[in-house]
Amino acid sequence: MARTGRRPGNQGTREAILTAARAAFAERGYDGASIRAIATGAGVDPALVHHYFGAKDQLFLAVMQAPLDPGKLIPQVIAGDREHIGERVVRMFLSVWDSQAGATLAALVRSAVQHDWMARLLQEFLSTQVLRRAMQQIAIDPTEAPYRANLVETQIIGLVMARYILRAEPLASADPEVVVALIAPTVQRYLTEPLPVEPAR
Repeated sequence: MARTGRRPGNQGTREAILTAARAAFAERGYDGASIRAIATGAGVDPALVHHYFGAKDQLFLAVMQAPLDPGKLIPQVIAGDREHIGERVVRMFLSVWDSQAGATLAALVRSAVQHDWMARLLQEFLSTQVLRRAMQQIAIDPTEAPYRANLVETQIIGLVMARYILRAEPLASADPEVVVALIAPTVQRYLTEPLPVEPAR
């Protein structure tokens, strides 16, 4: 006998899980949203969530309709000397935005500007799937990591808005390596140089 209140594995199950996950991630954040709670919201067994999407990070990528997996890109950025990580971070972002994935990412940013819930999801995506993973691999002081991540966000989001959304010239048409040379030193400072004030502990 089927359990009451549970949705069978039919064609609508995947969308029901995505809808419940979208609401959970927007309301509770990535860390606060559990697979069990998402399954309850979708009216399915937690095993079905894993069946359709695998681990929570993969479900989050599906909710965001992310055209790429940051977990596969971050090791490329981290590899190499610490003194040039700012260059690799900016170069990676530019290569992604200048690729076919750029149109999808631009749509996500425009949606985030228009909708508070999408803004929360995008911020969660950047902080948990991109910057926090990078901070862990760079081995930055955990007390400073959230501040440094937010500071990097100010540069990356500002760059995205100016170059790809507002199309502000001359930045919009500048050669990627010119942009790297202009932006990377600030990102490098935010990642590795001493902060001017001690973060609250």
